[in-house]
Amino acid sequence: MKLGFFLKEALRSVRRNPAPSFAALSCVLVTTLVIGVFIPVVQATNGAANSIRGRVLVDVDLATTASSSEVARVRHEVEHVRYAGRVELVSKQTGYEQERKIDPQAFQLIGYNPLPDILRVTPDNPDHADALRAELDQSSPLGVRLVSDPAIAAVQDRQAQTDKILSATRIVKLTMALLAALLVISSVLLVSNTIRLSLFSRRREVEVMKLVGATDWFIRWPFVIEGLFLGALGGLCAIGLLALAKVTLIDPLASTVKLISQPSMIDFRALIVVLMACAIAVSAAGSGISLRRFLRV
Repeated sequence: MKLGFFLKEALRSVRRNPAPSFAALSCVLVTTLVIGVFIPVVQATNGAANSIRGRVLVDVDLATTASSSEVARVRHEVEHVRYAGRVELVSKQTGYEQERKIDPQAFQLIGYNPLPDILRVTPDNPDHADALRAELDQSSPLGVRLVSDPAIAAVQDRQAQTDKILSATRIVKLTMALLAALLVISSVLLVSNTIRLSLFSRRREVEVMKLVGATDWFIRWPFVIEGLFLGALGGLCAIGLLALAKVTLIDPLASTVKLISQPSMIDFRALIVVLMACAIAVSAAGSGISLRRFLRV
C-alpha cells in the first residue's frame, strides 16, 4: 500500500476531530516554544554564572601608613597562601582615580585620598574564596589564618553578592526546566487523547479491517502519521515564531546586550533541528501511548 493512502487517512482523521487536533497542535507549539527559549536561556545564564564566578575576588586592604617595602612584603606573603591565584596591586592613587570617576563630588568634599593600597586576589577556584579570606583575615583565629601582618588592615570579598546572583540564575533555570517538563507531559497526553478520539470515532472501520485480515501495523500507520503530523506542524509553527522573534528582537540587540551575543550560544540552525526532533518525539510518544492497547479496540 502506498504512503499516500496512509497520509490521506491521517488527514481525514484530523478533519473529523478538529477541536482535539487543534488542542494537541497548540500544546506542542507552546511546548516547542518554551524549549526553544529554555535552551538559549540556560546557555546564557550558565555563561553569565561562569563569568561571575570567575570574577570572585578577595581584597586585602593595607594600612594607609604602609610603606612600599611593607606592601611588597605582604604581596609576597599573599602570593604563597593556599588557594591564592592571581594577585594584583591596586595602588591608592589608582583606586582614587577610579572612585573619583564614579562620584567626583564626594572626593572634592574630602579633599584628600583616604583609600589604602589594595591587593586584589583572585582565588584559584571560586569555591575557595571563603577559605582564602579566612587565611588572610587578621580577625580569624591564629589556627586558621596563615598570614599575620600588621600592615593588613582588612580583608573583604564579594562572595555574598556573587551567591545572590548565582542563586537567581539557578532559580531561573529550575523554573524554566519545570515549565518545559510540565508542557512536555501535557503535550504527550493531549496528542495521546487526540489519537484515542480518532480510534474511537473509527472503531467500526477498525473492526471491519481486522475482520477482513488487515495487519496491525496497516491499521496503526494512519494514527501514527496523524500524531507525527500534528507534532511536526506544531514544531514548524513554533520555529516560525522563534525565527520572527530572532529577526525582529534578538538580532538588533545582539550587538549591545552581551548576554545575547555569548559565543557559547547555540546556532539557530542547530536549534531548529533540536526543536523539530523534540516536537516529533513528543507526538510519537503520545501516539505510542494510545496505540499500546490498539489490538483491544
